[in-house]
Amino acid sequence: MQKILVVEDDWELNQGICYFLREEGYAVSAAHSISEGRKAYEADGADLILLDVNLPDGEGFEFCGWVKNNSCVPVLFLTARDLEEDALKGYEMGAEDYVTKPFSMKILLKKISVILKRNQEDQGRIFDDGFLKIDAARAKVEISGSPCPVTPTEFRLLQEFLSHRGQLLTYDVLLDRLWDGGSQFVDKHALAVNINRLRGKIEDGEHKYISNVYGMGYQWIGQ
Repeated sequence: MQKILVVEDDWELNQGICYFLREEGYAVSAAHSISEGRKAYEADGADLILLDVNLPDGEGFEFCGWVKNNSCVPVLFLTARDLEEDALKGYEMGAEDYVTKPFSMKILLKKISVILKRNQEDQGRIFDDGFLKIDAARAKVEISGSPCPVTPTEFRLLQEFLSHRGQLLTYDVLLDRLWDGGSQFVDKHALAVNINRLRGKIEDGEHKYISNVYGMGYQWIGQ
């Protein structure tokens, strides 16, 4: 049974979300602050985290950063903050999606289903050139034998590139595949942020893997 952690300080909304998730067959943990969320995550883990931005003891961005530094668990923001800057910040930190309140529970459940299904898919591919190793089955990336932490979005980028080695992947294609058609807040800037962050993790002066085809998209050039 897949586990979802709901970090939301609105008790009524938190209970409502948890109810519908349990009705869909998920195991659910509820938290109402960053500190509670950390304790719940450390105790039980999670396959997905639903995270509010405004929390009593800080911003959800802080908790998201902590999660991403320790795992590749997908994070979906739920928030009343609909500013473009906030949405971009969420995506830049590796969130899967940024959903503003009020939202449709049916749409939220669908988004959750898609994210979890995508996260579970075992591509069964391994890339290893002696410097960079990507194990799609275990969702592991290594640089010179040492673990290289990547976010779920960054890992899906790697999967897309490895599935289409040498092919040009346009901006629109990547946006559509990574964010299920995207949203009004997801654009080339958010994509570029993720690409540049990924390149900073896997590339150095002697090893280049991703090429920016100006005005068109990106291409995997690793052998």
